[in-house]
Order: sequence, then structure tokens, then C-alpha cells
Amino acid sequence: MKFTILTSLFVAALSVNAAVVESNTSILRRDIFARQNANRPVPNGSCCVGNTSLKQDICRVNGQQGKCVPANTANCGARLTCIEDSRLTCNPNVLERGRPLCRLRNGA
Repeated sequence: MKFTILTSLFVAALSVNAAVVESNTSILRRDIFARQNANRPVPNGSCCVGNTSLKQDICRVNGQQGKCVPANTANCGARLTCIEDSRLTCNPNVLERGRPLCRLRNGA
């Protein structure tokens, strides 16, 4: 199978374009997370940022989106714990920091 130089350049251009789209998407995703926390850092891991993260701030843990809540399940000490949304019970009728009040579900 023979490839022409033009075909090779076309494939290279597609690869570069795909990489640029991916990086722009991840930057956009990061900006959305930052706005959700009022420009506070978005924690990534089981513990939220000490003296910075607030209750109900958005975080990421185990590849999933979660919230910073007082749970003390990951040896975070005085810091809030990042709990996956699937393990939280939220009450939309009670707001905390402008978001529905969420706490770790019993037995989760």
C-alpha cells in the first residue's frame, strides 16, 4: 500500500487538530469547575483543600464528581472530605452555601 506525501500531511493535520480540540475541552472543563467554586481550587482526591474549600464545593474523587462535606471517613483530619455524588443524600429544600444540603448517606 503506497501513501502519497499529501495523504501523510493530511493525516498529520488531523492528529494535531484532534489534540488541540482535546486540550481546549479540558481547559473549558477546568474553567467551569473553577466558577462552580467561586475561583477556589477544585480538590482532586479524598480530602478537600484545608482552610480553603467550603462545604458543598465541587471536587473530584476516584474519577467522579463529588462535593466537600464533613464526613471524616478518609483520615482528612479537620479538612472536609470529598465524597462522590453517588454516596451523598441531598435535600433540595435546604440550601447550604447556595447549593442543596448534602451529607454522606448512612452505610455508604
